[in-house]
Amino acid sequence: MSDQDFVNAHTHLYSGLVPFGMPAPVEPPANFVQILERVWWRLDRALDAASLRASAQWYVAEALRLGTVGLIDHHESPQLIEGSLDILADVCQTMGMPAVLCYGASERNGGREEAQRGLAECRRFIQSNTRPLVRGVVGLHASFTVSDETVREAAALCRELRTVLHVHVAEDLADVDDSVRRGWAGPLERLAQLGALPPGSILAHGVHLSEAQVLRAEQLGCWLVQNPRSNRGNRVGYPAALRVSAHVALGTDGYASDLNAERMTLMEDAKRHGDDPVVAARRLHAGHALLAERFEGALPVVGAAPSIDMDAIRAEAAAQAQQLWLRMEKF
Repeated sequence: MSDQDFVNAHTHLYSGLVPFGMPAPVEPPANFVQILERVWWRLDRALDAASLRASAQWYVAEALRLGTVGLIDHHESPQLIEGSLDILADVCQTMGMPAVLCYGASERNGGREEAQRGLAECRRFIQSNTRPLVRGVVGLHASFTVSDETVREAAALCRELRTVLHVHVAEDLADVDDSVRRGWAGPLERLAQLGALPPGSILAHGVHLSEAQVLRAEQLGCWLVQNPRSNRGNRVGYPAALRVSAHVALGTDGYASDLNAERMTLMEDAKRHGDDPVVAARRLHAGHALLAERFEGALPVVGAAPSIDMDAIRAEAAAQAQQLWLRMEKF
């Protein structure tokens, strides 16, 4: 491992086509939930097999170029649930990128049936995948988009398959408020008390967790993943409480897999919020240990892949992006 070898501990391969001219929403979003509703949830609903494959190919090619040696993806494509993880896995395996994949089950479009299909995709993939560079885990989108019944089903699936959960937690106060309205102390407590956080689970963001909650996540054996550029861009705040955990890695949350850029934003924000820069800097390479846990304790190496034709990948991504933007207009 060199100082320029990075593991992206939380990202979204489905966002790979964004640099190819994704149009801005007609009505600018005023808060985090509106950003999801007017941008990202419209994008993921418009994905089909061809655009998802092109998105993953461009994202992975760029990630390799920028020094990423492994990534942990959190996927959603509500119109393309069944088989979506195979599309991502085939791209990662073919291009030599070690990866951990999940489908983020959610009820935000089709209710409980949608969530059950998402969990079924996780099950199918985990049980059928034989690719040496790819592993699967169970996913939930975020607790504010699922019912207690779905959380319990995700917990049962983790136990059955002896794996972990990957989920957004307390990225915005909307997630916290939703859990409180449901009668829980917060999203972390909800997931934990429903049995959905086995040791090794991956909690993305944690912006609005208290130090006591972060310590509880640590006691549960969970990883937290900070995403500085995304948190700054979405104006959700800075996860100051993460300083009390030794298990914090760095992700890009769908931004390009440029961990050097992520480190620069982290250092700027850490200084602004009084965090110890030495402690914060350790997060850059903590993802190696997180990834190794999912590969039976041994960190996989970037696989031998055929030479990558960036021009061809770029051309296909640009063509698929134009079709994707047209479909987004319907959502």
